Amino acid sequence: MNDSKANLIQLSTDRLGDLGPIASAPAHKELEAVVQSVRKRTGPGSEYFGWLDLPKRRGEEFERMLECAKTLRSDVEFLVVVGIGGSYLGTRAILDAMEPALDSQDGPIVLFAGHHLEPSSYKRLLDNLEGTEVAVNVISKSGTTTEPALAFRLLKAKLEDMYGAKKARTRIVATTDASRGALRTLAEEEGYETFVVPDDVGGRFSVLSPVGLFPLAVAGVDIEGLLTGAAAEADRCHTAKIMDMPAARYAAARYDLYQRGMQIEVWASFFPSLHMVSEWWKQLFGESEGKEQGGLFPASVSYTTDLHSMGQYMQQGRRHMLETFVDVANPMPGPSVEATSADLDGLNYLAGRSVADINRVALEAVAQAHEDGGVPNMTVTLPYINPPSLGSLMFFFEYAAAVSGRLLGVNPFDQPGVEAYKANLFKLLGKPGA
Repeated sequence: MNDSKANLIQLSTDRLGDLGPIASAPAHKELEAVVQSVRKRTGPGSEYFGWLDLPKRRGEEFERMLECAKTLRSDVEFLVVVGIGGSYLGTRAILDAMEPALDSQDGPIVLFAGHHLEPSSYKRLLDNLEGTEVAVNVISKSGTTTEPALAFRLLKAKLEDMYGAKKARTRIVATTDASRGALRTLAEEEGYETFVVPDDVGGRFSVLSPVGLFPLAVAGVDIEGLLTGAAAEADRCHTAKIMDMPAARYAAARYDLYQRGMQIEVWASFFPSLHMVSEWWKQLFGESEGKEQGGLFPASVSYTTDLHSMGQYMQQGRRHMLETFVDVANPMPGPSVEATSADLDGLNYLAGRSVADINRVALEAVAQAHEDGGVPNMTVTLPYINPPSLGSLMFFFEYAAAVSGRLLGVNPFDQPGVEAYKANLFKLLGKPGA
């Protein structure tokens, strides 16, 4: 289904409990002003509004990116993406969601490194790459962030050991700053193929830039479809009335509930393939809103699995959370339940019903139970798990994060608190000048 409007995200706010009449409608007088500030690209952080244009950005670099991806698809078995935070989360989110569709395609397997410091994981990765055809896409604006810089040093040495220095350079692609930084300098000295992290796009908003598009293209994801879905959502956000904008309504509901004492927002999905989308979502909202000792804490659960671990707390624990269900209207077909003569497990009453149907009923049952238990909840629905719907979903949440941060009175495009641990790490490791 490639019709852009058929892939747009929908939002239901019918289960916000006693808070519904306020939370489900943009009753704040400042909401209209906030949305207009985003549309006009004014206010704090306005220099980082380039993500609004990403769904429609094309040009020479885009075509070169597609050509490079096509070459690597035919040449390598593995692509190792080196990055942390926004440099890998969006890519991994889309790849995990699309994995069933990609299983039938020829092309490299995408692995990820540079987002942790677990020693055994790096040993296993380096050992497993031996004797394979591999390329590395290192993604870093500066090239000096500890985790990805360390991983890239290890992988660069491995490639040079496997192929020799000259051929290794043809197996490294750097996505970095256009003109400055350690990685840019190294890429120019070594002659790597390079793509640009846009100056006007922050990391957590960068999945629709070469940061995400290049490795996704290598994996075989339809990035044109991804961008088409994002562009349709962008058009709606740029032109629709407030009540016709799910992204603005979602941001308004979150803000209302926060003002009324909610402290945690729990992402809940009945589709494990969307787990990494929740990890991307947590970074997006955590870094955009978690400032000045405020903002909702973003958490996630995976149902029905976590109903048997976190379900008790969700139903009867402290009432300081709201829940956002992320549903799929038209999931991929799955098996149906067949009747058995003995019916020892007592499931014959489900005979003829599909797992997808049972999963949908489970969501309805849980959403109602949690509302009855005092957890206001709403549902974000993807029409499909396909590139256009995922593109729409990514842009939907990005726009909502911008509006939500502005409603809180913070700059949603910076992350000054992230530097605190880095300063301590450099000092404790003995970095010169730290």
